[in-house]
Amino acid sequence: MIRHLLSGADLDAATATRILDTAAEMATVAGREVKKLPALRGRTVVNLFYEDSTRTRISFEAAAKRLSADVINFSAKGSSVAKGESLKDTALTLQAMGADAVVVRHPASGAPHRLADWVDGSVVNAGDGTHEHPTQALLDAYTMRSRLGRIAGLSVAVVGDVLHSRVARSNVLLLSTLGAKVTLVGPPTLIPVDIAQALAPGTDVSYDLDAVLPQSDVVMMLRVQRERMNDSYFPSAREYARRYGLDGPRMRRLPEHAIVMHPGPMNRGMEITPEVADSPRSTIVEQVANGVSVRMAVLYLLLGGNNR
Repeated sequence: MIRHLLSGADLDAATATRILDTAAEMATVAGREVKKLPALRGRTVVNLFYEDSTRTRISFEAAAKRLSADVINFSAKGSSVAKGESLKDTALTLQAMGADAVVVRHPASGAPHRLADWVDGSVVNAGDGTHEHPTQALLDAYTMRSRLGRIAGLSVAVVGDVLHSRVARSNVLLLSTLGAKVTLVGPPTLIPVDIAQALAPGTDVSYDLDAVLPQSDVVMMLRVQRERMNDSYFPSAREYARRYGLDGPRMRRLPEHAIVMHPGPMNRGMEITPEVADSPRSTIVEQVANGVSVRMAVLYLLLGGNNR
């Protein structure tokens, strides 16, 4: 088992499958009256978040607590970071406190990799800039396998703001490793040149959502990240929704078994309509629940479960 989880590229097929299989076992804990395991008793997990987060931070906190770990939540707001403390000094502080694992989200791409050089414990990347978000890719893969029974051979369309999406990058890497066929779909301004081949040879790019839908087993809609946009990447929100939004008529063009995913938070009415988000095909709420199980599996395997 790997020591850190920094990128989807860190996972080969065997390691990724082991995490997914362990997550399936962890999911049974949610159905118990007492939703706790003693696996990480005495271990300390620090959630180090330099960006706002709801789902990911709470998910990691719930995962660690269900494994009986001690959890320290660190937010950059209201900490010494606001006074100018560097990431390295914060890392050394956590190291002195005996953190066994650090879950980090940071606006700078590559920050978790630097952090891994400065602490003895395991580092889990919970999102670094526009780079990667590997546990989101793992929970997406777990959701696909739970709903469709497999990952290998699936046709997955990742639609929207690929340029700013760390979720897209991690999913391309992981799903390709597990044997899925990934197609990136969006306006030319939001799909970097040569990104598909740079991440995983065999990944396709399309600028026509309607042409891709009938062949897709999974459609993963991405949030348009306006907070990261300094230029005008498309004429208007209405135009974007018309060309690349998933609405009822488009959803009905999908194969009968196909599912709709979204990492959240959603811009309802822009990349996805309420009709689609709330439909039986949607796995959006399942993804949140599955995230806890997957992150339990990651923490368990990184912090000694691999040796038990």
